[in-house]
Amino acid sequence: MRLPPFHRYRRFSQIAAVFVLGMIVGGVVYNAIYHMGYNVLWLNNQDLRIQIEQYRNDIDTLKKYNNTSTVIREIKIRTEDSKVKEGNAALDTVTVKEILSKLVSDLEPMRGRSMFEIDSDGKLARLLLDGKLYIVREKEYSVRIRTMLVMEGVLQIWVEISPYKRS
Repeated sequence: MRLPPFHRYRRFSQIAAVFVLGMIVGGVVYNAIYHMGYNVLWLNNQDLRIQIEQYRNDIDTLKKYNNTSTVIREIKIRTEDSKVKEGNAALDTVTVKEILSKLVSDLEPMRGRSMFEIDSDGKLARLLLDGKLYIVREKEYSVRIRTMLVMEGVLQIWVEISPYKRS
């Protein structure tokens, strides 16, 4: 059996190889762009779900305590940017939101309490929650309460979240 000379098809095989490599690179680039867009959409969805849950809790509390003006009707938790130390990367927003939702569920008994009794309740909350560990996505994070403020039925708490390091 006779084989045709390969040098006739060398140029065609080079063009075909470049075309196939272009298809592969194009597929990889398209997939990367698609996943980046999907990731942004997923992060927005998680953020909106947490906000909806918080708003539902606030609506229920406001309906329950609409006639009294001296009770804690709403709990707002804010995070302070902790200084990025050696080897610690900044926390992603989904992790922070999950920790905040767990913290809100731990502070839920504070709703409906009198604002004038916040001194004893605040001390109790600080003792229970200061330095508490939360496990999110198989990583441990510690929460440190910085400031608690009650004004017009809103309990505002500023916390600092940092990755927990075992000694």
